[in-house]
Amino acid sequence: MSYLRTSALALMAASIAAPAFADEVNIYSYRQPELMAPLTDAFTAETGIDVNVVFLNKGMVERLQAEGDQSPADVVFTVDISRLAGVVDAGLTQPVQSESLMANIPSDLRDPDNHWFGVTTRARIVYASKDRVDPSEVTTYEDLADPKWEGRICTRSGTHAYMVALTSAHLHHYGEAATLDWLEGVKSNLARKPQGNDRAQVKAIWAGECDISLGNTYYMGKMLEDDEQQEWANSVNVLFPEFEGHGTHVNISGVAMTKASPNPENAVKLMEFLASPTAQEIYAAANYEYPVAPGTQAVDLVQSWGEFTADDVNLADIAALRPAAIRLTETVDYDG
Repeated sequence: MSYLRTSALALMAASIAAPAFADEVNIYSYRQPELMAPLTDAFTAETGIDVNVVFLNKGMVERLQAEGDQSPADVVFTVDISRLAGVVDAGLTQPVQSESLMANIPSDLRDPDNHWFGVTTRARIVYASKDRVDPSEVTTYEDLADPKWEGRICTRSGTHAYMVALTSAHLHHYGEAATLDWLEGVKSNLARKPQGNDRAQVKAIWAGECDISLGNTYYMGKMLEDDEQQEWANSVNVLFPEFEGHGTHVNISGVAMTKASPNPENAVKLMEFLASPTAQEIYAAANYEYPVAPGTQAVDLVQSWGEFTADDVNLADIAALRPAAIRLTETVDYDG
């Protein structure tokens, strides 16, 4: 039987290393253990290797740095390329050579040096009022800076990782001057000061505070699960804007192997399992995301939101532009 240990104290002591056992592997996860459970249970059933999950919704880099060579973590599992790249940039991961990882993960969704691998994607889309916005009005991200949207857009903070990734993608395609103009245009179209999470923006559309918002696709599935939020979700359409000529911006849930992994063989086995078509479809179904392995597909609800062409820029290039994107966001005082 598999089990989850959500307490850090169950995995480590403050001053000594946790011993390595041949039949276990330890994950530091940005995702809650209940979201990981279908994956970890399936992995244990297939391999006999127990999986211990520590949930860290912040401070993963700092935690790993503090633990150093004594860290019990074998694998990090997190969302958003900036968070994965942050662990890599801090020198806390090691490359993994694996034919199955290469076969199941497209090149634009893995690190060129094999430090991280995306296992599912989500699109950064527009939620639009069914009553006040014709779906044909929303075609590109660039269009969000058009004055026709003045007083009609809601977003979360411009410095949140999801917003920074989108700005980084704009920067990659169009350069600093155009991105600065775009940020200024979007800011001038805001109906209110940036606040809340992606679901809060949809609630604002439902309440009539704005007409469109930016959000990740999987939030639609999450809202439909919630009795109160279903009404918000049903008030909007899911629309897939593109960077003109490049496609819709996507981000990832992904994995990396820690530099100090005490169970490296098991870590590789777990990463290969997480990247397998079966595991990708399990996790994508649980979190309303898109699996990326050849021959896989999203669940019916996710497919019902529509088809899109994903921007195929390598996410490593997006991560590298994060500092510049934040600087431009602060230059226009987006959140002010």
